[in-house]
Amino acid sequence: MTEQDPISVPHADGSNNLFDWLTGMRAENPVWQEGNGPYHVFRYDDVQQVISDPKVFSNDTGRVMPHVKPLTEGHINAMDPPEHGKLRRLVNQAFTPQTVDKLETRITAVTNELLAEIGSERFDLIDALTYPLPVIVISELLGIPASDRDLFRKWADRFMNLSRPRSEKDIVANFQAATREMDEYLLAHCRQRRGDPKNDLISKLATAEVEGERLTDDEVVKFAGILFLTGHLTTTLLIGNAVQCLDDNPETYAELRADRSLIPSAVEEVLRFRSPFTTVSRVTVTDVEVGGRLIPANRMVTPWVISANHDDAHFPDAGRFVIRRTPNRHVAFGRGGHFCVGAPLARLEARVALNALLDTFTELRVDRDADIAYHARGMYGAKNLPVVARRA
Repeated sequence: MTEQDPISVPHADGSNNLFDWLTGMRAENPVWQEGNGPYHVFRYDDVQQVISDPKVFSNDTGRVMPHVKPLTEGHINAMDPPEHGKLRRLVNQAFTPQTVDKLETRITAVTNELLAEIGSERFDLIDALTYPLPVIVISELLGIPASDRDLFRKWADRFMNLSRPRSEKDIVANFQAATREMDEYLLAHCRQRRGDPKNDLISKLATAEVEGERLTDDEVVKFAGILFLTGHLTTTLLIGNAVQCLDDNPETYAELRADRSLIPSAVEEVLRFRSPFTTVSRVTVTDVEVGGRLIPANRMVTPWVISANHDDAHFPDAGRFVIRRTPNRHVAFGRGGHFCVGAPLARLEARVALNALLDTFTELRVDRDADIAYHARGMYGAKNLPVVARRA
């Protein structure tokens, strides 16, 4: 493979085909421009450079794509310092590790309730557990009435089924159409909490202060919305990917069943091996050299975090799933100021779910006779996961 060869980015189809392609790109095209479009970055050190230096690599894609400004303005994931730091400090007041730790008992109860409802040895794990669990948990965290949870599932389904845009205008129109009802709902709750705060995340976001400043209504809505949409998807993918990794490695599965203390490190290895999100996006602020190649200013850059996590230069025997891997400095949740604020919650939900699955079933395997559909480019994981299980 040379830089002159035609290269097409494959869909993240859940198979080893993506890993094979990434291995070739790291070796032969570690920094590669897709036609006249974005520059793709594949090696660990280069990905680290891009995601860790906001002075050179901006999160604000609106710098080069003005049509997405209506979606990115006031959005924490599209901000750079110093604005991002101020907003992050406000958000951190509401979304603390202590807030997450207190959820473990409730997450365990919800998980067990969902598993108790399964009435067959053959079922879809996504439908039965990995989809509803984070939807329920995040809804309760935000302070959404139980009677409205079905609304959030409907909105999540609508978001996940966005049609492929035909034009730049369609990107904004499709997204706004998919999220309008949810945004209006969250805005009403935000305004109500301003005058009558409760013990929930929307109230904490609406009343948090740094240097006398509070989040605007729009900022509260955008953060709550992104937490719901990406937060539930991360956990859904993570738990499903964990089951697939263990199914592909039966000896490791038996080792984990015998020693539950390995579950936290197993979750980290799933995040490395089958990272839920394959890429992130940045924009160059100035001309910059990455991996020996000059990238001009104002160009989109796509760091492949899943490729960085499979770089043998940093992860010996990276193609193997090793739950005792130490150290495991994967970048599945990013690095630096934009490290995923919901990472502790996703990790907790995955640990609880794996423990509950091991408690509930003496056997749990992927049904290889059934069809499995996978998410497209950008996400790595199954849309449905048929399994066969036997209860303890």
